[in-house]
Amino acid sequence: MAELQSGDDGHKGKKRGGVRAKKMSTRIDMTPMVDLGFLLVTFFILTTTMSKPKAMQVVMPDKEVKDSTQMSKIRESEAMTILLGSNDRIFYYYGQTQPTVEVTYFNKVRKVILDKNEEVLALQKANGWQANGNYNGVYIGIKPTDESKYENLVNMLDEMKITGIKSYAILDPSSEELEMLPK
Repeated sequence: MAELQSGDDGHKGKKRGGVRAKKMSTRIDMTPMVDLGFLLVTFFILTTTMSKPKAMQVVMPDKEVKDSTQMSKIRESEAMTILLGSNDRIFYYYGQTQPTVEVTYFNKVRKVILDKNEEVLALQKANGWQANGNYNGVYIGIKPTDESKYENLVNMLDEMKITGIKSYAILDPSSEELEMLPK
């Protein structure tokens, strides 16, 4: 049992005649206060809500496409490929025929994506290319190389969310694409 005792034992120097009543020391039982403290701590621990991790949902396609008619057709003018390289470098090119690989970094990739998306949206609206009644904008293929970091892939997925790109995919780079990359 926890208790608090005062330092007064009843003697204050010399006796000055007369019989004095002996003073009892003051005792305060601290057990109920400790119990209350633990009850409050337990209550607040059990009633708090822990922060839930925020995760982005990524829908990945099936590994096998049995019928080639199930594959979606993307116009070359609407396609953009982003290759994640070493040292936080980003290589990108448009289309498939005779691609010109350009280099940028994460601090400038957002402007590149937004500019291409505006260009593709204008092209889709001019030609009336709608998918499911909407203009999708640019289709981006994200291809992390072996030299890139996992952090770079996560940052690129964040860029897709920030820029509002509706159609993107995470793909493996081909050997031809790896040969196109500057060293």
